[in-house]
Amino acid sequence: MPMEKIEVIERIKKLKSEKNAVILAHYYTNPEIQDICDFIGDSLGLSQEAGKTDAKIILFCGVNFMAETASIISPKKKVLVPDITAGCSLAESVTGEDLAEWKANNPDGIIVSYVNTTADVKAHSDICCTSANALKVVESIPQDKKILFVPDRHLGKYISIKSGRDMELWFGDCCVHDRFNSRMIMDMAALYPEADILIHPESSCSGDPAILNMPNAYFYSTSGMVRHAASSNKRQFIIATEKEIIHHMQKVIPGKEFIPINAQAICGHMKKATLEKALFTLETEQPEIKVPEDIRKKAWIPIKRMLEL
Repeated sequence: MPMEKIEVIERIKKLKSEKNAVILAHYYTNPEIQDICDFIGDSLGLSQEAGKTDAKIILFCGVNFMAETASIISPKKKVLVPDITAGCSLAESVTGEDLAEWKANNPDGIIVSYVNTTADVKAHSDICCTSANALKVVESIPQDKKILFVPDRHLGKYISIKSGRDMELWFGDCCVHDRFNSRMIMDMAALYPEADILIHPESSCSGDPAILNMPNAYFYSTSGMVRHAASSNKRQFIIATEKEIIHHMQKVIPGKEFIPINAQAICGHMKKATLEKALFTLETEQPEIKVPEDIRKKAWIPIKRMLEL
């Protein structure tokens, strides 16, 4: 590692100690960020860690909606991000105004929002879900209730198939997972017949019966992928999500082989967090993500309902 990078890391460590700060990083961030973080995980898991820590400052390395969720759960802590422009095609596909309009037309309907949404969208939702618990959330809703599932159409279709519920699906998607089609999965399965295939349900193949019925294909959240690979007797895994999770898998599960479904499966927004930006953010305590209190209170309700299930 270049001496310049080592010096930046040492300065980050010093500031963390001086300012009582922690660094949270998503699995999709650059390896250099993963290697200096205090906690690594998926969006909700990291926000829950934010709630547990007694640190005064949280540097959230991911995309902005994740930092918003941390601010909702931990309003008394200062939540910082390395780059205020780190957006998300999925979160940006729906607005609170969209949901208010749907609710006006469907007053008895239930809006289920994936946690990969903005605070404003959460504030207009009835209950949130993660990719790991979406099935449980949908199954908890009375059969006579109309459901709008936002914003990921692929995850929504997958849950609709698994639950047997006919839901209205918002037409949103993750620009990375939308590329993972059925042909890609089958081609990789032919190349690596002994491998387990771990697929994120945001992928465009998640509603295809041919993929759903493959004996060695499993649909998981990012954290679920890590747990499966750690507990499996298999030695080889095809990973159908953003490729940077493999850096973490190789660290915590040595001796196994992890093959990206596509070497170009990269989220550019996640890569905006760099060591240099992390240092600058800790020095200046900017940019800060702060959810307005009126929105925060409303957004906390659907998150709390999810956590209580």
